[in-house]
Amino acid sequence: MKPGWAIGLMTGTVLDGFIDIAMIRTDGEGIDAFGPSELAPYPTDIRALLEKTFEAALEWRFSGPEPAIFREAEVALTEAQSNAVNIFLDKHGYKASDIATIGFHGQTVLHIAPAGGKRGYTRQLGDGEMMSRIIGTDVVYDFRSADMDAGGHGAPLSAIYHKAMLRKIHADGDTAILNLGGVANITWCDGDEMVAFDTGPANAPVNDWIKMHTGADMDMDGAIGASGTVDEARLRELLKHPFLSMAYPKSLDRFDFLASMAEGLNLADGAATLTAFTAGSVGKALDILPRRPKRIIVCGGGRKNPNMMKELGKRTGAEILPAESVGLRGDAVEAECFAYLAMRSICGLPFSYPLTTGVATPQTGGRLAKAAMAA
Repeated sequence: MKPGWAIGLMTGTVLDGFIDIAMIRTDGEGIDAFGPSELAPYPTDIRALLEKTFEAALEWRFSGPEPAIFREAEVALTEAQSNAVNIFLDKHGYKASDIATIGFHGQTVLHIAPAGGKRGYTRQLGDGEMMSRIIGTDVVYDFRSADMDAGGHGAPLSAIYHKAMLRKIHADGDTAILNLGGVANITWCDGDEMVAFDTGPANAPVNDWIKMHTGADMDMDGAIGASGTVDEARLRELLKHPFLSMAYPKSLDRFDFLASMAEGLNLADGAATLTAFTAGSVGKALDILPRRPKRIIVCGGGRKNPNMMKELGKRTGAEILPAESVGLRGDAVEAECFAYLAMRSICGLPFSYPLTTGVATPQTGGRLAKAAMAA
């Protein structure tokens, strides 16, 4: 298949109020060109609706019928993201007919990893057929279900795109890519060998801690954490969590590690300790990679927290670089990834692997909503 323009959409579990939109030109193998990208704001009422949806999901836990709020949230977020894409296309001078496909990740509301021989479950809200009707182009969505049906973790799916990124910057096994969203995941490649897994929490616990104590959405510029002192004794205990030394493949839900890990500490010390825990978790992850990387390229919102970047250097011993320093787009990587995966899905190429999600053999995934079907 010759390269075409694809758009990817991503909204993370930290609920930062933005839709990540990114466009790349790809054949599902290489990255031919980077197109425009931006963070588009959600309508103000969506965030509160999604917070209620998360609460309902935690009560539901895949037992019984889905909460009614799921459909309400699905329609609202699908309309909001579709409208954002139409504005994006118009702003940058493209038509729907210029786009080969849209990769619509949707909003993860609950993820339970397989454990003890039992399969896992995941739920992303997003109506691909509705989006294809509103925008008028093909949409690939529901990327994770096929992987979990096959016994995989459904995450991380970003590994094959991270591999393409590493290839584009001519990196080898001394370099890994770390994404810091609500949860952190790492990808390491050397030749044909590719390993990826969730390392632990990223921004979610510290964001929740700040919101709980101040009402703010995050530790802006890491200032609160930087003003505090890490409780090293508590951190040592937290880093004994069995997940951190567990063999990969492995995955996490946004709520598997909570802000309550800092309970009893003051605001600044709690933020400092939770930030250090994210960094320390990455350090533990490096211990189990086939080869310990000397350089880590950081994508996602966490790279904008100078205190977190400083802690990563301290707790891993690696050189820590924001994606932009090597010519990549740190805010756009996750959205770019789903544009790339959408093209792979259309081409029947795999994006789940034994050493990334834990499936027995490489496989593709995603569901295709054809624009013609919506006519």
